[in-house]
Amino acid sequence: MSVIRLPRSRMYWSNACRVNQVADVMPRDRWEEIKHYIHFNDNTATNNSDRLFKIRRLIDSLLPKFQALPQDQMLSIDEQMVPFKGRSVLKQYIPKKPYKWGYKIFVLCDTKGLVHSFDIYAGTSDPPPGSPDIGASGNIVLKLAQVIEGSVNHLLYFDNWFSSLDLFVALANRGIPALGTVRENRLRGCSFSKDKELKKKGRGTFEEQQAVVDRVEIRAVKWFDNRGVNVASTFASAQPVSLIERWDRKQRRKVSVECPSIITLYNKFMGGVDALDALIAYYRIHIRSKKFYHRFFFHFVDMVVVNGWLLYRRDCDNLNVPRKKQKDLLAFKASIAQSLCMQGKDLSAKKRGRPSSDVEREFQKKQRRGPTKAIPTKDVRADAVGHWPQIDSLRQCCKFPKCTGHTSFKCAKCDVHLCLNKNKNCFCAFHEC
Repeated sequence: MSVIRLPRSRMYWSNACRVNQVADVMPRDRWEEIKHYIHFNDNTATNNSDRLFKIRRLIDSLLPKFQALPQDQMLSIDEQMVPFKGRSVLKQYIPKKPYKWGYKIFVLCDTKGLVHSFDIYAGTSDPPPGSPDIGASGNIVLKLAQVIEGSVNHLLYFDNWFSSLDLFVALANRGIPALGTVRENRLRGCSFSKDKELKKKGRGTFEEQQAVVDRVEIRAVKWFDNRGVNVASTFASAQPVSLIERWDRKQRRKVSVECPSIITLYNKFMGGVDALDALIAYYRIHIRSKKFYHRFFFHFVDMVVVNGWLLYRRDCDNLNVPRKKQKDLLAFKASIAQSLCMQGKDLSAKKRGRPSSDVEREFQKKQRRGPTKAIPTKDVRADAVGHWPQIDSLRQCCKFPKCTGHTSFKCAKCDVHLCLNKNKNCFCAFHEC
């Protein structure tokens, strides 16, 4: 339903707009019954103190899986909006977001958008056990940063809503170097020139200050581009300075502007959550519901699919698979849906009509000579999902046409024996034709 979008879910079963990929899976009334009764916790055991009680078990099952994923060096924390305009005490309004109304989730991810942890905003942000209370925004960073190993030298990025000197000190005590934009009123002990003074000196002007808080050295830089930007870090500084291009309205051409290293690092590695939002927005599940936990559930399905696709791309790159042969997000999501629809189907059932491939025609000839085990259809053989070779205790005839060999290897999904050795590779040939 996220790939083929229709205004109402009932239209997938209607005569005018019937979509076979949806309507053939289950009846319409069955779909509406499942959506109506789906729950993630026992309503009789209500917990009035937990606003996320209805999806608490879903959150508790997802977080360990996200936190167990291997982490890159560069990590970022930012807020994410789950679009929702219904009535809910959890609903937030952020005017600068693409989706202004919805639920707010704080996400820890890498530069490509791979999620490692998240925290749903429910009105309060208490500090994690054993950590100082440094305010609501800082407590969120400390809570999400619990999954970061300080000894691995991960670098953490966040924006000015989270940043404070106390947060930089708390992260440094955990062994986590950090970098982020900072509001000027939170930089106690560091004084910078006003924007008007820096504007007179020209674009690219910057100032650098150093502060030591609880024996932690923090460097702060103010850089003037179109306006002043304050950035602080426990591992980076203004040097080395690089040149970037900016459009000059008066000269009507691009000019070179000096840019400190701390600004370059922030712009390069801070956009992880924005990348995640863009990937989810391509094929978001749009199913209307008045129940707030349905919107969370559909969002987590989208998040898990994007995470799976990013891990798939990472594995393909490690195996040197060319990008042209890798599935894009649309093909990856469609293959997941197709594989889930095949669960529980009887692959041995006979298909009406003429065989659609040479393999099936040859197999029909073999059946006339005597009883043989059925083989799956071409759609199942070539879906490239779950076809793994495994060793059987019995040796049987190879089911690939015109092969007279005997083998103990069989496909775990198709449940047929196929030759797999240095002289023959009927396993690959059977799943490609």
